[in-house]
Amino acid sequence: MTTPKQPLVRAAARNNAEWCAAMSRSHGLAGEFGAHAWTAPSRTPLYYPDAVTLEPNADRASLVSRIDTATPGASVKDSFADLDLTTAGFQVLFEAQWIHRPASVPVLAPDLSWDVARDADALRAWALAWDDGDGNAGLFRPELLEDPATFVLAGRSASGQVVAGAVASRSNQVAGISNVFALDGGPDAAWPGVLDTVNRLFPTLPVVGYEQGDDLAAAVRHGFEPVGPLRIWLHGQ
Repeated sequence: MTTPKQPLVRAAARNNAEWCAAMSRSHGLAGEFGAHAWTAPSRTPLYYPDAVTLEPNADRASLVSRIDTATPGASVKDSFADLDLTTAGFQVLFEAQWIHRPASVPVLAPDLSWDVARDADALRAWALAWDDGDGNAGLFRPELLEDPATFVLAGRSASGQVVAGAVASRSNQVAGISNVFALDGGPDAAWPGVLDTVNRLFPTLPVVGYEQGDDLAAAVRHGFEPVGPLRIWLHGQ
């Protein structure tokens, strides 16, 4: 059944798939866009799915056949929360909500100075702040800067240190936001600067993404509306 918000979910899912594809390319992995899903033939980078559905009721058998389920850790982003992958050996890892914010909604003035990371050193500083000591800063490689649709947003303190950030990914219809963080104050501290920067970069594009739990509540406080559920499925757990 088509719902009034389904076009927004389609746009958000496509944008997110394009971002996953960009991250995968930065690690030397080429995925493929099909009619109903984006898929990668081998394991994608940490935290990134091996498949993202682009349309409701994607063919389960076709989807699973296009990813590597022999290697532990295969995952699928079920963008419309309408697949049952249990018989293929998957379990639901978590559920979340796609979010949407119209381009016309005013933004709050940020407390930090914000810019876009343009070189490898700036990206490394951003990644170290995003990682906050977990040991995964290498996920964000310099090759990512070659993608013309990817913008790594850095919020800096008065001393110039990266203390907040996000990634913006531009597509035809929307600007997608992911990896929102702030070292002090959580997403509520980051969103004003993220949205102000995105508004300057893409003033006519609505903003989309997905969140869950407290992060979803923070996004709603900053003008987002939940527009539809999604599920992340993990294989072999």
